[in-house]
Amino acid sequence: MASIAKIIEVEAEGETIEEAVEAAVEGASHSVRNIENVYVRDFEAIIENNQVARYRVDTKITFLVEGGSNVS
Repeated sequence: MASIAKIIEVEAEGETIEEAVEAAVEGASHSVRNIENVYVRDFEAIIENNQVARYRVDTKITFLVEGGSNVS
C-alpha cells in the first residue's frame, strides 16, 4: 500500500527559535493530525527598540493523509 503525505507551510513566532518551531507545530496540530516532521526553511529576528524582541520561523510541516501507511 502506498503512503500519501501532504506538506503545509506555517509561519510562527516565539521568544526563541525553538519556541517558534514548537508554536508552528502546535498551531498546525489544531487542524491536521499525523504530523511526521517539520523543516525550518528560514528564520528571522524581529527587532523592536534596537533589540531582538522575538523570532519568526517559516516552516514546512509534513503529515500523513488519513488511510495511508507510514512513510518509509
